[in-house]
Amino acid sequence: QLQASGGGLVQAGGSLRLSCVASGRTYLMGWFRQAPGKEREFVSIITATPRLTYYADSVKGRFTISRDSANNTVYLQMNSLKPEDTAVYYCAARSGRIITSMQKRAEVYDYWGQGTQVTVSS
Repeated sequence: QLQASGGGLVQAGGSLRLSCVASGRTYLMGWFRQAPGKEREFVSIITATPRLTYYADSVKGRFTISRDSANNTVYLQMNSLKPEDTAVYYCAARSGRIITSMQKRAEVYDYWGQGTQVTVSS
């Protein structure tokens, strides 16, 4: 099970940090988001070992994902937020390894958090 937190309302240019705690050990952890009327999209993921990170082009240079393996927690630091970042953010996790080309696909994740709303005002 995953428990996400940290969403909220922020002005454009502001920052938020999302957190997600898993109840067990996982290989892949990350974030997807879904804006109203749009499909869920990949944001960022991080592997356990080796510690590799991947980002959607739309958030590169603004978002940073990190992981505390001892506490089964993943964080998403979001800086320079834009109104187009407004969405419900979902934490996702997968227990087993999978090839890199599949890691950005929502369907390969075993566990999902409840979603946390991020709203960026202009």
